[in-house]
Amino acid sequence: MGRAKALLAGNPTLAIAPVPLHSRSEFRDCEQGQMPQLLLEILSEEIPARMQAKAEADLVKALMDGLTAAGLIPEGIKGFSGPRRLVAVVEGLPVKSADVVEDVIGPKEGAPDAAIQGFLKKAGLSDISRAHVHEVPKKGRVYVAHVRKAGRQTADVIAALVPQIIRGFHWPKSMRWGNGDLRWVRPISRILCTFDGEVVPFEIEGIKSDNLTEGHRVMGRGPFKVRRFDDYSDVLKNKGRVILDREERKETILTDAKQLCAAQNLELVDDIGLLEEVAGLAEYPVVIMGDMDPSFLDLPPEVIKLSMRTHQKYFAVRDPKKDGLAAKFVVVANLDAADGGKKIAEGNSRVLSARLNDARFFWDNDRKVSLESRFDKLGNIVFHEKLGTVKDKAERVMALAKELAPKVGADPADAERAAKLAKCDLVSDMVGEFAELEGVMGRYYATLQGEKQAVADAVRDHYKPKGPGDNVPADPVGVAVALADKLDTLVGFWANGIKPTGSGDPYGLRRAALGVIRVALTNQRKLSLSGALDAAAKPHYANTESIVISDRTTDGEIVRRSIGPQSDLVRDLLAFFADRLKVHLREQGARHDLIDAVFALGEDDLVLIVKRVEALGEFLSAEDGKNLLAGYKRAANILAIEEKKDGVSYSGQGKALADDPPEVAALVSALAKAAPEATSALETEDFAGAMRALSKLRAPVDAFFDKVTVNADDKDTRVNRLMILSQIRDALGRVADFSKVEG
Repeated sequence: MGRAKALLAGNPTLAIAPVPLHSRSEFRDCEQGQMPQLLLEILSEEIPARMQAKAEADLVKALMDGLTAAGLIPEGIKGFSGPRRLVAVVEGLPVKSADVVEDVIGPKEGAPDAAIQGFLKKAGLSDISRAHVHEVPKKGRVYVAHVRKAGRQTADVIAALVPQIIRGFHWPKSMRWGNGDLRWVRPISRILCTFDGEVVPFEIEGIKSDNLTEGHRVMGRGPFKVRRFDDYSDVLKNKGRVILDREERKETILTDAKQLCAAQNLELVDDIGLLEEVAGLAEYPVVIMGDMDPSFLDLPPEVIKLSMRTHQKYFAVRDPKKDGLAAKFVVVANLDAADGGKKIAEGNSRVLSARLNDARFFWDNDRKVSLESRFDKLGNIVFHEKLGTVKDKAERVMALAKELAPKVGADPADAERAAKLAKCDLVSDMVGEFAELEGVMGRYYATLQGEKQAVADAVRDHYKPKGPGDNVPADPVGVAVALADKLDTLVGFWANGIKPTGSGDPYGLRRAALGVIRVALTNQRKLSLSGALDAAAKPHYANTESIVISDRTTDGEIVRRSIGPQSDLVRDLLAFFADRLKVHLREQGARHDLIDAVFALGEDDLVLIVKRVEALGEFLSAEDGKNLLAGYKRAANILAIEEKKDGVSYSGQGKALADDPPEVAALVSALAKAAPEATSALETEDFAGAMRALSKLRAPVDAFFDKVTVNADDKDTRVNRLMILSQIRDALGRVADFSKVEG
C-alpha cells in the first residue's frame, strides 16, 4: 500500500467504500498497481493560522462535492494545510466517469411529422423506429428515446472543477492582487495539479497549473518536480524541509517542548489553543527554550503567561519545586538555525523583557489607586444604549446579589461589596491592555487592599463560567454575585425586547442562562428561579404595576396570579431557561420530554427539577414505570373523551361499589395507600421514594383495565369509575405531567 493510501486508511478526512463505477479493465495500470490519484496543492503567501484548518476542510468538501456531482466517487480524500499551502490528495478515481443513459420524451403516437422530426433531431435518432413507445400518465402513448451519453475524462472534469473551486472559495477575509479579479486569502504563487502522475492543464489569473512544488523559503525552497503524493510528501520533508501534516507538526512541537523542559527539571504549561496556532505558523517547527529575566516573576503569573501568549506566541514554563512559573519560555521557530537557536532565543528574550516592562508599569500604576475608587469611572463605559452604563449595571447587581445572598448561603454585606468591586478593574491599565484578565486582576487588587478573601474571589469568579470547559464559582459569595450578574443581563435585554434569534445571539444570552443553570446545579443551590427573575426585573419595571387576578380551579381552589409586563417577562424567561436546561441535560443523556413533564408542574427550582427528572427517568426505564405510564395514558385518554362529552371535569374519591368486580376495590385500596406515600415523599424531596410508592399501582391498574369496563350502563357506576381514573391521573400528576411524556 502506498503512503497516501496508508494515510487515508489510518486517519482519513473522508474515506468511503469503493464504488464499482467501471470494470477493472477500464482502469489504467498505474505505478506499482496504484489506482489513479488526484494531487492538488495551492501555494500562496502566508495564510493566517486561525483560517487554515477550516480552509482545509472546505477544500476537501468542495472537491468531494464536485467530483461526486460529475459521477466520480473516490475511495478516499485527505486534506492538509500549513502556513503557505492548501493540499488535497484524492485516491481511487476512475479515469473517466461512467456512461449514462437519459430518456428523451417525445411527442405522442400519431403526432404531426414536424413534431416527429424535431424529436428525432433532439434525440440524435435516424428513424422513429429506433424510438420506444411508453405509456405515460396524463399523456398516453408517447415516443421515448434512450440516449446513451459517454462519460467525461476525469482529467477534463478536474481541469474545469479546480478553477471553479478556487474562484468560489470562501475566506473570512480575502484580497485581490495585481490586475485580476480573483480573491484569495493571500496572493497565490503556484498551483500544482496532477492526475495519475500527469499535469492537469488549466490556467487561472495567469497562473498555469504544473507539477512543481516549493519547500521552506530558506532551508529548501526548490522548486521540486513531483508526480504523486508519495514523492510529493517525501520531497517536501526531506528536501523542502516542510512537515505537511498539521497533526505531525503539533506532535513535534509538544514532544520537543516537553523534552526540553524535562531536561531542566521543569514542566511545560499546557496551552492547546497556542499549540494549534503555532502549528499554523511554522512549516518546519523548531522548538527553542529561552531565558526570561527572573525579576519579572514578581508579576502575577496570569500576566506573564498572557503577555507571552498574546504578543509573542511563547509557551510558559513551570517550576514544580517552587509551585510557580520558571524564568524560562519556549518559542517555536520556523528555522533550523546553525547555532542551535541561541541567537533566536536571545532576541526573543529581549522582546519579552520589553513586553513585561510594559506590564510591570501597568501593575505598579494600578496598585496606586484603590479598586473601590474606580467605581464612579464605570459611569463612563456604556454597557448598552438601552441599559445604561457599567456603573448602572453594577448598582443593579449589588442590590440583586444582596437579595439572593441568604438564599445561597452567603453573607448579604459581602455579596453586595463583591458586586460593587466586581467590574472596577475594567478601568485599570492592566485590563485595558489585556481584556482577558478582567476579574483576575480585580481579585489581585481586592486582595492587596485588604478585602475578605471571599469577596476578592467573587470579583474574579463572577464572570464564570465563560464557556463549557470553565469552572463555576464555589464560594457562596461568588455564587450570589455570579447569579446576580447573569440574571441582570438576561432580564435587562429581555425587558428591552432583545432576545436570541435563530443562531444569532450577539450578547451571549444563551451562555448567560446556561451559566445560571451550571452555577445552581454544580453547587446544589436551591433557588426559586421565578423569584430571582422577578427580583432582577424590579429596576426595569419600577413604574409599572402588575394586576392580580384570581382563578378558580376545577376543584374550587382559588389561585391568584399577576399579569402585566414584569410577570410576562418572568414567564417568558422561564420558558427560555427550560429550553437551555433541555440542552444542558440532553448532553448528559436526559430526555427532553421528561424536562417538559416536570416544568409543567410549575416547579422553578433548578436543583429540584433535575432531581425530579433523574428520578422520573429511572422510574420510566423500569418495567413497572413503562406499564404504569401506559395505564396513565389510557386513563387520561378515557377521561378526556368522557369529560368533553359530559362537559364536566371528573375529580374526587371513587369507591368500590357492592356489585363491582374485585379489581375495583383493589385499585381503590392501592390508590389510598400510594397517593399519601407519594405526597409524603415529595414533601421531603424524596422523588425516588415518590416513584417507588407510585410503582405499587402498576399491578392493580393493569388488572383494572383488564377486567373492568369503565363506561358501565349504570350512570352512577360509570361516574364512580371515571372518578377512580381521575385519582390515577391526580396521583401521578403530583410528580410530573405524564401527558407530556413520550411513549
